[in-house]
Amino acid sequence: MEIFSLLLVYALLGVFAGVIAGLLGVGGGLIIVPILAGSFVAQGFSAELVMPLAIGTSLATIAFTSLSSMRAHHRRGAVDWPLMLQLSAGILAGAWLGGVLAVWIGGVWLALLFGMFELAVAAQMGFGRAPAPHRERPARLLNALAGLIIGAVSALLGIGGGTLTVPYLVWHNIDMRRAVGTSAACGLPIAVIGALGFVLAGWNEAALPAGSSGYVYWPAAGAVSLASVLAAPLGAALAHRIDPRRLKKTFAVFIALLGIGMIFTQLVDS
Repeated sequence: MEIFSLLLVYALLGVFAGVIAGLLGVGGGLIIVPILAGSFVAQGFSAELVMPLAIGTSLATIAFTSLSSMRAHHRRGAVDWPLMLQLSAGILAGAWLGGVLAVWIGGVWLALLFGMFELAVAAQMGFGRAPAPHRERPARLLNALAGLIIGAVSALLGIGGGTLTVPYLVWHNIDMRRAVGTSAACGLPIAVIGALGFVLAGWNEAALPAGSSGYVYWPAAGAVSLASVLAAPLGAALAHRIDPRRLKKTFAVFIALLGIGMIFTQLVDS
């Protein structure tokens, strides 16, 4: 594929991810990772490098988009900074661990794991209910432990962590708006540390495509990030005009198809 065509594909992916993030409040990694993986296959990248590059690049894009989202939520007073810092104590270690695990697990199993995670998210979005608050505000130690798990899973799969962070905070009686805002702020350390881990893990990989720093492919990261940051406000505006329940179920079907496609592709190729 020509470079112009590739950049256009990446920009369109960024627009789609940005609109969905603003519309539904979900991390763009659920969309970005599988589509980047397909694009990298089409570009002829080595099969062993496709998933690490897709996840590392996704985390790099999330670093930019989460910064924009965090600033927007902060201006509205929706970020609980003490809570965010407590979670980040575990997130920093977890995100680094997730990056190490991703490289250790390898491309095929990583793709299967991501596909199964997407199916679980699709099921929760399509049929599940938001967790009812049952507990008091979480303690510092529990937040650090939760942050460790959230950071590890998020960096392992190349997502921003909102899929895990928001339910955890709502379960502990945190208001939904503050849960979403705090989760957006937590996405920044997840993405930065996770992306850095993928850069270092792939630093000496000889077969990387031009334009890569370790397992981060910058032509894709730059185009997706710029487009998604610009498109996110459109998604937020549409959120007030479209029935969110119907849209959420439609998006759940789309995520399920992406997950099934990723699993099926790996099973056929193996």
